[in-house]
Amino acid sequence: MEGIVVVEKVGGKSKATRCFSKYPLKFIVPSKVASSKTDAVWIYSISYGGGIVSVYKSVGSKCSEQFLEKQIFRVASDSSLVIVDWLTSGRHESGEKWDFELYKSTNNIFLDGNEPLFLDSVLLEQGSSTSIADRMQDYQVIAMVILVGPKLKHVQNQVQEDVKKMMTKRFYAPASPCGTKIESEYGLPKPALIASCSVFGPKDLGVVVRISAVTTESVYEFLRHHLASMESLLGASPYCRT
Repeated sequence: MEGIVVVEKVGGKSKATRCFSKYPLKFIVPSKVASSKTDAVWIYSISYGGGIVSVYKSVGSKCSEQFLEKQIFRVASDSSLVIVDWLTSGRHESGEKWDFELYKSTNNIFLDGNEPLFLDSVLLEQGSSTSIADRMQDYQVIAMVILVGPKLKHVQNQVQEDVKKMMTKRFYAPASPCGTKIESEYGLPKPALIASCSVFGPKDLGVVVRISAVTTESVYEFLRHHLASMESLLGASPYCRT
């Protein structure tokens, strides 16, 4: 799949000035998602048929699938960007769990033209000794949220604080009599959702949140909660229930 969207300031407001895509990818740029007073462009990307499946090949009597995705973002130093990129294991209720040969998702962000700001690739590949399903254990979803820009500083600070509190609570038991903490590998239940945060870029311009979860609903809840404060910027709350 291939496509490009360009958003620029026109008459003092953000506007999609270029929107191009090749089948099976399609971009939809609705005009009435938010109030006309909101300076934001909503863009939906959809795909037909195979989604991001780009390669099928026969290996003996077995069909091998490879999923390849690459997204490139170019932002100005004073612009803001949110990227949500996630993947489920498949129709796991029907027994389909990480049943593919290769998945690779690349997200690159460049600042003010060609200065690398964030270069990231997620790779899942079947191994000769262990499968993807074995390595993922009970986790059926992986996700990444990238928050970049000055207008999102309050969201960045809040999500870092929330993730720190959440994971400290889930991974550590109360202190033992000798003062040490017992981690989950010593008997605590495995968390249904694991998240981590790290900053990147000059002056900590961006924050990346990585998530592994047992269910898709828990990821939706995470996104609904932590992106709800963006309603004032977008004119509507992303991932809200309708």
